[in-house]
Amino acid sequence: MKDYFVVDLQVKPVDDGRDILIALMDSIGYDSFEETPQGLKAYILSEDFDESALKALPLFSNPDYSISYVTEKLATINWNEEWERHYEPVSLNKDLYIRAPFHEAQGDYRFEIVIEPKMSFGTGHHFTTRLMSAAMFNLDFQAKDVLDMGTGTGILAILAEKLEANSILAIDNFDWAVENTAENAERNGCTKVEALHGDASALSGRDFNIILANINRNVLLEDMKVYVASMRPGADLLLSGFFDYDFSLIDEAAKAEGLSFVNKIEENRWQCCHYKKS
Repeated sequence: MKDYFVVDLQVKPVDDGRDILIALMDSIGYDSFEETPQGLKAYILSEDFDESALKALPLFSNPDYSISYVTEKLATINWNEEWERHYEPVSLNKDLYIRAPFHEAQGDYRFEIVIEPKMSFGTGHHFTTRLMSAAMFNLDFQAKDVLDMGTGTGILAILAEKLEANSILAIDNFDWAVENTAENAERNGCTKVEALHGDASALSGRDFNIILANINRNVLLEDMKVYVASMRPGADLLLSGFFDYDFSLIDEAAKAEGLSFVNKIEENRWQCCHYKKS
């Protein structure tokens, strides 16, 4: 159990504002979110809480949104209890069923992934995880070398192995995520997932057939050049973690590095884009 801060935010308009806040706060270290009727509750390790970084998020200065919040230090969080209280299984058609260990197994799905997070609700509940998972079913992973950037709980890396990838490098800049990914990979019988602590600088000298990057707009734009340099000829790149109004920025950055746009899918204004290297 760990010491946490919870930030209880009220935002108007709530639907768009809530989703944007989740994306922005995820990028500065908040590792779980609980939706409320007025906004959301966001959780962060006490040692990582920085109120100035919170107030510097661009949505706070956006005149189209009204935001207020209160903070509270929580003595401890038993994350397994929190997880069990909030988590519901997620399904993608009949292709994928994502559940926690305390849920009953389902036999009528192509793949089942069992996830127990350390500190993140980064499961298939989040729109971008669902979008990325759906897009992955349209790619051929067989015998491919795969990179999963910002792996979180490791769902996409685990799915890549189930889709018969040759190897999967799963990178995250949070220690807890790396540990969590390794444990979840083992829990799902994976032997080809390598969990690594780091960021895009860890890609030097490595290349891949498929790169999965479900992070956020700013990181995707900053690291686009590194991703493309790590793509083999004919490689595929799936990007998510941004909203529809950010697509033009993502598309411009990808095409500036010589990538070709294939398609995009969308859910609740979140997007996932597919690019290919010639």
